[in-house]
Amino acid sequence: MLLSTTEKKNYLIGFLFILFMVTCATLLNDMEIILPEIGALTAGTWIYQNKTWINQPAKIFLAPSGTAIIGFLINKLSIVYAEKVLLGLILMLLFLRVLKSNLAPSFATGLLPIIINATHWSFILAIILFTATLMCGVFLQGTYKESAPNKTIQKNHMLIFSLMTLVWVSVVWFLGFSQMAAIPPVMVVFFEVLQKDRYSWRIASKHFIALVGAASIGVAVHLLFNSWLISTVIALPLVFILLQLLKIKLPAAFAFPLLALVLPKSMFHMLPITAIFASSFFLGAMVILKRITNSYDVTPNVEDKKIQCDNHP
Repeated sequence: MLLSTTEKKNYLIGFLFILFMVTCATLLNDMEIILPEIGALTAGTWIYQNKTWINQPAKIFLAPSGTAIIGFLINKLSIVYAEKVLLGLILMLLFLRVLKSNLAPSFATGLLPIIINATHWSFILAIILFTATLMCGVFLQGTYKESAPNKTIQKNHMLIFSLMTLVWVSVVWFLGFSQMAAIPPVMVVFFEVLQKDRYSWRIASKHFIALVGAASIGVAVHLLFNSWLISTVIALPLVFILLQLLKIKLPAAFAFPLLALVLPKSMFHMLPITAIFASSFFLGAMVILKRITNSYDVTPNVEDKKIQCDNHP
């Protein structure tokens, strides 16, 4: 995909913003300042200007900050990891429903403190500062005024999201792989496509390649360079190239290289494999579900093209 001058400028600013976050974490030697979904939010709000993400700029700050606090507090509970993930996702879903926001990256900011076992309030402070900055950036760009009003999360979508999450968490927990219970970028894409009218195998396969590819890039680069900053500088452009080759806009993919930096060792090496299984389950189920619910429609190819061009994960 050819980039306009404005898009190139937005990519550069977004890239520098993410590097600034990682630089702060490096200087302060505080891993909890590295927020993977800030990468996705930066791509979706500043670079791609996703209409469903930017139409209510204030919620770019409120939704991720709120879910981050939910996840942070749940992490303090004396329950097992899988139970924290499941409880967290349900509470986040209800919170977004009350807030009337469908900002998918909010799930990821809420899951992160559970995944990395965040214990310092610097995590919450970082979320507040970086999401507030992104909100101000969207206000300054002004394109949010052209976006359609946001839709409240539908009850049937909440039910499907909860049931599929319950199945996934239960299965990996039963099999002894509870660390697979939460893969934030996959959950973000799952929630996004859940709200789409159609979702084909062709688009799902591109999303699968992008997610697994980004996870693999994140792990491989960090194995080669034991530096948060150097890993970010190398990995993010590689993810950009991957998405350009696939001709899709997938903000969630930019979260994987950052996620690889903060994962516990027990989860780090398993990240690409976990991405394969989680993406196959959630994206595959979405294709089947959409095909069943839209079996009467005879124009899927037209919608596929629309989905591919939309600024969505």
